[in-house]
Amino acid sequence: MVVARPSRNDIRESAERLVHEWREETYERGEAQTFWTEFLLVFGVQRRRVNAAFERHTHRTSTGGHGFIDLLWPGMLLAEHKSRGANLDDAMNQALDYIDGLPDADLPRLVVVSDFARLRVLDLDDPQRDEFEFPLSDFPRQVDRFVSLAGYTTRRFEDEDAVNIEAAELLGKVYDEITATGYTGHALRVFLVRLLFLLFGDDSGLWSRNQFADLIVNRTRDDGSDLGMWLGRLFTVLDTAEERRTTALDEDLSAFPYVNGGLFEERIEPPDTTRTMRDRLREACGFNWSQISPAIFGSMFQSVMDDEARRAIGAHYTSERNIMKVIGPLFLDELRSSLDACGTSAPKLRRFHERLGQLTFFDPACGCGNFLVIAYRELRALERETLQRLHPENVQMTTQLGFLRRVNVDQFYGIEIEEFPAKIAETAMYLMDHLENERLGAAFGVNIVDLPLTAAANIHVANALRLDWNEVLSANDCSFLYGNPPFVGKKERSADQKADMEIVFGRSSGIGVLDYVSCWYRKAADYMASGQVEAAFVSTNSITHGEQPPVLWPALECPDLRIRFAHRTFNWTSEARGAAHVHCVIIGFGIGDSGRRPVLYDYTDVNGDPAEATAANINAYLADAPNVLVAKRRRPLVDDVLPAREGNKLGDWGYLTFSAEEVDDVRSDPIASRYLRPLVGAEEMINDVERWCLWLEDAPPEDIRRSPVLARQLELVRRKREASHKTSTREMANQPGRFLELRQPDSEYLLLPCVSSSRRRYIPMRFYGAEAILRTPSTAVVNATLVEFGLLHSSMFMAWVRAVSGRLKSDYQVAAGTVYNTFPFPSLTEAQCGRVREAAEGVNAARALFPTTTLADLYDPLSMPSALTRAHTALDRVVDAAFGKRATLVSDAERLPVLFDRYQALTSAAELPGITRSAKRRGPRPRAR
Repeated sequence: MVVARPSRNDIRESAERLVHEWREETYERGEAQTFWTEFLLVFGVQRRRVNAAFERHTHRTSTGGHGFIDLLWPGMLLAEHKSRGANLDDAMNQALDYIDGLPDADLPRLVVVSDFARLRVLDLDDPQRDEFEFPLSDFPRQVDRFVSLAGYTTRRFEDEDAVNIEAAELLGKVYDEITATGYTGHALRVFLVRLLFLLFGDDSGLWSRNQFADLIVNRTRDDGSDLGMWLGRLFTVLDTAEERRTTALDEDLSAFPYVNGGLFEERIEPPDTTRTMRDRLREACGFNWSQISPAIFGSMFQSVMDDEARRAIGAHYTSERNIMKVIGPLFLDELRSSLDACGTSAPKLRRFHERLGQLTFFDPACGCGNFLVIAYRELRALERETLQRLHPENVQMTTQLGFLRRVNVDQFYGIEIEEFPAKIAETAMYLMDHLENERLGAAFGVNIVDLPLTAAANIHVANALRLDWNEVLSANDCSFLYGNPPFVGKKERSADQKADMEIVFGRSSGIGVLDYVSCWYRKAADYMASGQVEAAFVSTNSITHGEQPPVLWPALECPDLRIRFAHRTFNWTSEARGAAHVHCVIIGFGIGDSGRRPVLYDYTDVNGDPAEATAANINAYLADAPNVLVAKRRRPLVDDVLPAREGNKLGDWGYLTFSAEEVDDVRSDPIASRYLRPLVGAEEMINDVERWCLWLEDAPPEDIRRSPVLARQLELVRRKREASHKTSTREMANQPGRFLELRQPDSEYLLLPCVSSSRRRYIPMRFYGAEAILRTPSTAVVNATLVEFGLLHSSMFMAWVRAVSGRLKSDYQVAAGTVYNTFPFPSLTEAQCGRVREAAEGVNAARALFPTTTLADLYDPLSMPSALTRAHTALDRVVDAAFGKRATLVSDAERLPVLFDRYQALTSAAELPGITRSAKRRGPRPRAR
């Protein structure tokens, strides 16, 4: 029946040619018969020899009428064909309707419907009777579903979903079962990565479909006791060239090709295996790993690590969307533009192609290799398009295509401190190389043989902060440096990580405040100094605000470093289970002037898409503004601005302070009740929390002796202070009625919270009288007026807060030294003061409309009343105008250049001999309420 049964590899090559030839066909009747004739030839079947007939007449059981089957090979195949875009559900129902009218002898094994773009197949011998649909472009990877047409015995396989996060978690379950037996360490990591390769190869055409799964199902015992033995033997076979294998080798093992490439070279003792382990591996085999996304590798890594290990390494893995935010502006956008500029010019295309093959890419914190893998995929896509433009008609390049390639995995370099993710990175590059070879082959109608593996990515297992990067790749040979270094804040650093920072920065002043990621910037600056390298790193956003920028950038010791592009704060997303939620930035940088204007990406919604704009300059705070560093100050930048003072430090362990429920006990004492004062701070102000304290500064000793409540509470404070490990606290044990540090305002003040939610558009503030005792961590602006109230409630001040404040998790830390004292207050005329005061009164009036509503609710972005929103908008216009901006400003990106320009002007004036900051003011700023 079949003239000469082709090999599976021959079938796959023929399938590639069919895909290439028919990928743009749309019309049913004109070409359908030719399509199915060539479809059968893929499997070595000549239609006339097997009595496969077109337009076979039959009955339609649903209508009782007659119909014509597009193609029927009795006993084997029924095909129904439609025009491109037609409904395949209708086509399949029509085909099944025809089957009911056929005699038993003619009933086909396979029912296939197609519209040229898609194929849907139903195996009637499959008890599940599940239909499987795929695009025509996937035909070479799905040929095993049809090999019964060539006389092969087909395997049963379940309908498979595209690989998703569940697949990674399934492999995590395999890991859990293996580790439960005590099999750990290096051997476990090698073993797991090899399993990943085998799962992928089973679905992606590296060998016959489900060949590995069938070995597990058919050759290993149900109790799993010999699974490890079979896997160990398979590893050895995969590392043995076919000509070196013995003739007595088991047939199922000999069917596997030689892999090489170092993946199976090392000899490891396989684990002792169990029934559950075998079941978990069979589950993993049930996924279609040929559709794997490189992001899965990072997800798998997280799935098999516990929380403590994940935190220690700082592993946060990323979606492709976020990877593209790095590699797009770093190199990919420019390469795409260059290819577009080549058009169809062969000389230009050849030069561009040579350039692609000369580029090198280096990730010095590569983890599971996600950034390298995606970059390789994109580079191969550019090469594929280049070759298609150079050879638009040449579709028979089986022997030439490999020689024409210029892009290879050995152009990619990485450093990873942990062995396991480094192994995953190596494997990921192998697998992406295979996928790209298939795509290239499909574009030219040929099948590219991948095995044995030859070139490999250069992944080094080492501590990148204690290694000279030139040992991995000379800076003179490096094109692009990029990646996602560990997210570890200054408080979470381990002892080894602290030692790393000392090695990297030496004795640089203040490095203790820096996040761990800053080490990669210093290493990069040193590395780039000797080459023309362009770089970009994902970073925790804390390195761009608060106390870190004025420490980090001088510590880089590279004054010519320039920021080429930057993504301002956005929410980092990961495809892993238990993914970290981190606010990040991306900073692209290089040495000297690139000749192009920098690009700034700004996010109005940290979970959304950014707005892109060119900038005159991007500074350390990722603002389009001058290169200024805002250093912490003891006094306000502008001389006649009122100072801010911190509240009282209590040190009472709750014995001198009372909630609304506790205060009745104090009030019942007639002496103690005379010394009760309201206690306020950010929490009390924002949430209307009632809290009280004992203020005993003026209390005579006899009152304390005569009051049981006072005597009892002060004794409790005294004991606690005596037991303190701090000398200063123990010294205050003999004054238990006083707070540890007194900074109480003696007149009315404006309370400025030191911490506020980043969700709020404005930081809520309120006036208090001197009788309200202020506690840390809140700040008082004593004798403040509605002018200060208005300026501090403006979007201009909030832009400054977002740029320069530190963070407590994602909340703003509005410390006086870093935010209030550095804010470049405007110079106001009498008339401007009046306008600010009037607008501030409008804000208070809007608040007064809701007397029982807390500031927390009033300033929640979801519940902020429209009247209050309108009042703040009016205030913003007045304050923006006070800074010299008459146009309506809508974003931080528009306000920060104004603020940094003024800050630079004020700090420069202060450094000039004979000029004071206040000398630059245009007039007094009255302080009347």
